[in-house]
Amino acid sequence: MCRSVDVKQAVLARNDDLAHALRADLAGQGVAMVNLLSSPGSGKTELLGLVLARAVARGVPVAALTADLATENDARRLARSGAPVQQVLTDGLCHLEARQLRTRLAGLLPEDAAVLFVENVGNLVCPGSYDLGETLRIVLMAVTEGEDKPLKYPTAFGSAHLVVATKTDLADAAGFDEDTFRANVHRVNPGVEIVRTCARTGDGVDTVLDRVLAARDTGPAHH
Repeated sequence: MCRSVDVKQAVLARNDDLAHALRADLAGQGVAMVNLLSSPGSGKTELLGLVLARAVARGVPVAALTADLATENDARRLARSGAPVQQVLTDGLCHLEARQLRTRLAGLLPEDAAVLFVENVGNLVCPGSYDLGETLRIVLMAVTEGEDKPLKYPTAFGSAHLVVATKTDLADAAGFDEDTFRANVHRVNPGVEIVRTCARTGDGVDTVLDRVLAARDTGPAHH
């Protein structure tokens, strides 16, 4: 058991070193990286596509890197936004690591890039433990997933700078108790902001983009 723990700590330490270096490199270029974490089916890709399209419409130079176990479906969907997009196939690995990003960024970022969005693998376990060098970590959850999700995945929700509730148009049909959800989020991450979004109506899309741009300029509002 001790050997297993030692190996895991060594892997995380190596990842952290690479993440710190990547964060410094991007900061030197004036680029903020946003790490998006969620379970599969949360609507993360759909919402990110809208955020990218809104950024392009505003004239904000952005790019996206999306990770999946086996397909390039998400990259094709995100590319409709008009932003540069690159797919990372993890070949079964359940999370992204900083070393994977360093090898993918060459040629991806546009000139004067402001933000790099990284859509992590759909999983709230492993990704929560791996720093990618992000400026802002956003954890998303659909209202159909249950109010106790933050308590089940405290590492992911506890490390978020921003929590985003998705598919809020389904809240009534799902019997979603927003007060309980908010209390559970703040139980593991006191003070973190929670933003309501709906990809169908566009609600909350500008708010998410505004928070991202604010983090680029001043750093995350929540620690």
